[in-house]
Amino acid sequence: MVATATLATFLLAALASLFMAWAIGAGSSGSTPFAAAVGANAISVMRAGFVVGVLGFLGAVLQGANVTEAVGTQLVANATLTATAAIVALLVAAALVALGVFAGYPIATAFTVTGAVVGVGLALGGDPAWAKYREIGALWVLTPFVGGGVAYATARLLRNDDVPERLAVPFLAGLVGAIVANVEFAILPGPDGAGSIAGTVTRAAALPGSPLVGRLAVTLVLSVLVVVVLAREMADSQERGQRRFLLVLGALVAFSAGGSQVGLAIGPLVPLLDVVALPLPAVLAGGGLGLLVGSWTGAPRMIKALAQDYSSLGPRRSIAAMIPSFAIAQAAVAFGIPVSFNEIIVSAIIGSGYAAADESGGGVSAAKMGYTVLAWLGSLVLAFGLGYGSFTIVDSLLG
Repeated sequence: MVATATLATFLLAALASLFMAWAIGAGSSGSTPFAAAVGANAISVMRAGFVVGVLGFLGAVLQGANVTEAVGTQLVANATLTATAAIVALLVAAALVALGVFAGYPIATAFTVTGAVVGVGLALGGDPAWAKYREIGALWVLTPFVGGGVAYATARLLRNDDVPERLAVPFLAGLVGAIVANVEFAILPGPDGAGSIAGTVTRAAALPGSPLVGRLAVTLVLSVLVVVVLAREMADSQERGQRRFLLVLGALVAFSAGGSQVGLAIGPLVPLLDVVALPLPAVLAGGGLGLLVGSWTGAPRMIKALAQDYSSLGPRRSIAAMIPSFAIAQAAVAFGIPVSFNEIIVSAIIGSGYAAADESGGGVSAAKMGYTVLAWLGSLVLAFGLGYGSFTIVDSLLG
């Protein structure tokens, strides 16, 4: 039996986690996936908030384990987060994210949660996990360059008069289809407990040759099917085909957001699960529910801010921004790295915006970008300092 005091402390930590999940859903995971689609008038603000909530919940349940475990157990070495430490870290991070939501600036959730967890972990007596920090730092630093660069190149391709859009857009959709075919889902069987569509089909069909060759063949077939379907849609109406592809991209990014961002909300609870005998999937579902409620209640404000304040987007620029965003998000989920969807999406929007600055007469607000970058860096430092200081004070009072 779990002691009453222990259970009460865990419930308090769980409430803090739900508050964090709401703040993330209202901010990062709820606003960024469909911001480009709203900017391109492919979907309304309110409908985007509703859809992203549902898809975020599904992503949390089906892909949330990797980042959740990383946040809960890999950010600090030689120390295990206590219930008190989890509560302090979650409240500090959630307060900063919520402040960003109500102020209208997208605070990088991964920065705040990582800073807060590391801060309380070091205050608890742990050591820096330098190997994980290098992994995280590499992704954070590379994201603006890779995401922005790919978005820029994609936007240039779509605006090239020598490359017809009826061919370019289906080709890009085929690349996205290839990525989807190899994304791992918890409900599919695999060597590590989760499997991909391509891997599952390869094993079920018992294709001859090596598993890698079979997987590549399945991936190629699925990719070609996607190209054919969208090419037929584009032949009927290029505008309708573009918008539908953009909506699919938004849905994929929203799903990926749930798989990554839920770990930022419930990751600090992982060390406590054995004490209260709760399975991780149940906690993932609870965190996904928090993301859903946050998306429905708070995301529309941030969606509007990203879609209208950062750049005036057309369908082509939006497609160019969403493709690298989806790819980077899935890479982060696969490697268990906490990542900021605000950083991913905003970097991609900037890249596509520079490539097509005259497409719709709009551009990127340099002042807004500058304030956002300062908010990101400031949130990391502030979350670390508040996490370390707050836990030190609380621990001394309780001790």
